[in-house]
Amino acid sequence: MKLLATLALVLPTVVSAVSGPKGIDVSSYQDSFSWGKVKSNGVQFAYIKATEGTSYKNPAFNMQYSGATKSGIIRGSYHFARPDVSSGASQANYFIAHGGGWSADGITLPGALDIEYNPHGSRCYGLSHSAMVAWIKDFSNTYHSKTGRYPVIYTTTDYWTTCTGNASGFQDNNPLWIARWGSSVGALPAGYKFTTFWQYAQSGSSGPGDQDVFNGDAAGLKRFAKGS
Repeated sequence: MKLLATLALVLPTVVSAVSGPKGIDVSSYQDSFSWGKVKSNGVQFAYIKATEGTSYKNPAFNMQYSGATKSGIIRGSYHFARPDVSSGASQANYFIAHGGGWSADGITLPGALDIEYNPHGSRCYGLSHSAMVAWIKDFSNTYHSKTGRYPVIYTTTDYWTTCTGNASGFQDNNPLWIARWGSSVGALPAGYKFTTFWQYAQSGSSGPGDQDVFNGDAAGLKRFAKGS
């Protein structure tokens, strides 16, 4: 993808300090807080949980999304994957229909697919490596066909290695949002030379939810949102 090729020229290959634009990600667990205070604490972007599977929408989503917008925070939505209940295409369509779309307005981040260990049962949702890779591709390709952007993939390297067999190829289209609470991002999934976002800590001084950083500068974050 041209966007990723461009980012690769300007982003460092390793993030070892929290130095870029700061962000947060929130869900229904953080349903009451001040977005104005979040903004004053230096947060420049946010990802908000929209959906899970094909039957759940975050009841606080509309309030959270509009609150971030009114406070001038670049915002986007994420979908919690449930590969055990329906196809990737079905979940991508559900996500788009319930707040997960994207537009080139400069303030909307591309939707993110949160793919991690199953909190409800078999850790890899009962899928083989090849079946999991196919499911993620189904979601990604459907999202791209409907929005013109490929989704960001939120994951951990441990999950990716265990449940996809450390599959390569997604780095060609899908920006990476790595989750690792520590002083550095550590090893990345196969093929990735850098991460676009890093979730580096749980709730902290910047605001509620988990703490994130964009691997670049403020101008780069705006370009990423716009898709240019």
